[in-house]
Amino acid sequence: MVIHIDRAFFFDTVREALFKGTLSTQQVEGMTAILDFWEARMPDADPRWLAYILATAFHETAYTMQPVRETLATTDARAVEILENAFASGKLSWVKTPYWRPDEDGKSWLGRGLVQLTHKRNYEAMSSLTGIDLVADPDRAMEMGPAVSILVEGMVMGSFSNHKLADHLNETSDDWVNARRIVNGTDRAEKLAGYGKSFLAAIRRAPPPTRWARLKAWLGRVIARLSA
Repeated sequence: MVIHIDRAFFFDTVREALFKGTLSTQQVEGMTAILDFWEARMPDADPRWLAYILATAFHETAYTMQPVRETLATTDARAVEILENAFASGKLSWVKTPYWRPDEDGKSWLGRGLVQLTHKRNYEAMSSLTGIDLVADPDRAMEMGPAVSILVEGMVMGSFSNHKLADHLNETSDDWVNARRIVNGTDRAEKLAGYGKSFLAAIRRAPPPTRWARLKAWLGRVIARLSA
């Protein structure tokens, strides 16, 4: 079943359920970019996948729905400084190799995007999957288009771990908690499950256009051609 999302209902619902009654222009733009990509590439896929993709972006971007750097720093240099300080003080005990340190070409492979893409090997893998050369310019992961592609295609294909969306949300499984393993183990898994279910409640089919709406759309296309 192809899903065309009722955008008005979607934004009204998430505004109250997840954004404390207020949506910024940037939050709307970010969610719109994800919805547009979904409807263009995989409109007949499981809507729970879309809901969990949105939940992941919601969490990983600190609710901004905009591509961000790890630590939310505005520059690579500041992000590296914050990460170095945290590493030196023992706050990143799970990190064996400081992946954020600039390499011989001066490039840092710190987290970027709508889902935090880290380590050069992951930039390489996502370059192959998306067709976007993130190795030549890792900052492209901070652009909305590439960031959406990385987020969606990476979660669908299981590029971030050995888990993909279809492993946990399928015809026989409705495992919102373990879906977190697609990106980051079980970190905040219960919270992400709740976010996903809230987004799912906002996803519904758009009502079919009325005769008047179809006529307006046709007139708009005619006027656009005449004005060209």
